[in-house]
Amino acid sequence: MSFNRHAARYINNLSNKLRRRIDAFPSRAVFSGSQGKVLHFVLAQNRDVFQKDIEEEFSLRPPTATQLLKKMEQNGLIRREVTAEDGRMKRILVSEKARQYQDVVMADITNLDEELTRGISREEMEVFFKVIEKMMHNMS
Repeated sequence: MSFNRHAARYINNLSNKLRRRIDAFPSRAVFSGSQGKVLHFVLAQNRDVFQKDIEEEFSLRPPTATQLLKKMEQNGLIRREVTAEDGRMKRILVSEKARQYQDVVMADITNLDEELTRGISREEMEVFFKVIEKMMHNMS
């Protein structure tokens, strides 16, 4: 394999491009790209969401997720509510302030995904997901 064709290099380059694109979202003036991604995730769920879900979805370490969620809570985007079943578990609830941006956040992420996958067939995307899942497993 030539130096220019290393998977890690391509993934890093794509990650940088995605980060720059997310940083240019209109909602970026209100909250960070990381906060927007978490909001998108929480808003898209039809179930209770907990910190552990955020950690798993975004491959975050617990202290990183805690800091991110604390900042979102300070910014009035979410609140964390203790569950009756387990006092250690805190359900993440989206605030009314964040709900005002729901359409913008959802559109930003949807448009980014459409742009990213433009011209790629369903079959190619299936292969991509199989390969990327194997890579993520290899790195676990």
